Amino acid sequence: MLADALASADLGELLQLLPVQRAGSALLLAAVGLPVIGVVIVGLDIMPVRFAMMHVALLGIAIGLLTGLDPMLCALVACALAGAGVAPLARTPDGLSGAMGLLMSLAIAAALLVLAVSGVNASGAFALLWGSILSVGTADLVVLGVLAVLVPGLFWWRRRDVALLLYDRELAQCSGVPVRALTVLLLVLVAVAVAGAIKLTGALLVDALTLLPALAARRLGTSLRSITLWAVCIGVAVNLTGFLLALRLDWPPGPVLVLTAGALVLAVHLIPERSIRTWRAPASDSLPSSH
Repeated sequence: MLADALASADLGELLQLLPVQRAGSALLLAAVGLPVIGVVIVGLDIMPVRFAMMHVALLGIAIGLLTGLDPMLCALVACALAGAGVAPLARTPDGLSGAMGLLMSLAIAAALLVLAVSGVNASGAFALLWGSILSVGTADLVVLGVLAVLVPGLFWWRRRDVALLLYDRELAQCSGVPVRALTVLLLVLVAVAVAGAIKLTGALLVDALTLLPALAARRLGTSLRSITLWAVCIGVAVNLTGFLLALRLDWPPGPVLVLTAGALVLAVHLIPERSIRTWRAPASDSLPSSH
């Protein structure tokens, strides 16, 4: 019924619909917190985290369907526990990638086992991973709102420690940074952010909200602070443009957001380095944010 309304209405009428307004609000909140999470993913070199958390989220959804609890709440809790659980295995940046690979294998095996043994409809569990942005509810907005406050707040409060950790783990440890506790906290935030974005784009397309804005921001920024600001600005621009374009063309928002973000990343990388330097501000941090 909602799909018929979307197909027959113009853009102005669509923006008056409550589900569309909630979806737009969710994307704006996501644009504040999730691109900063992308900076963490790139800085810690844990690209497999998105796939690992996708499988963990599937396990949480399966458990939710089995127990009758909210599947997305179970996915959030499962991802948060998984993020904290792999941190002790991550003694080095290389160890983070290895831990994520192990987690991904165990999570998908456990999820398939739960689905098979319990007799829960597997298609229903997998369908939640494709995303449903127009079904965003109050709980989803709360999660994204908390991330929008907590993630940038952490970066500002502990910006020196975060910059050191993302630059060199051993140097951070020698400089008195609580590396283990900070790594656990960052991994939990990454895991919860990935799970929180599932309903917006689906787990397979979560890069549009996290990784792609961060990749473009690294090209434009010179310090952790400037990269973070660029990531948020790019996230806002991509989310608003992609969502409005999807509404206008009556296309699925997830793929449109990915293609919009991807086009922007390519455009940024086509800009000559000399031209970029003309508008870059001097680095305000003494250390770069990544290797």
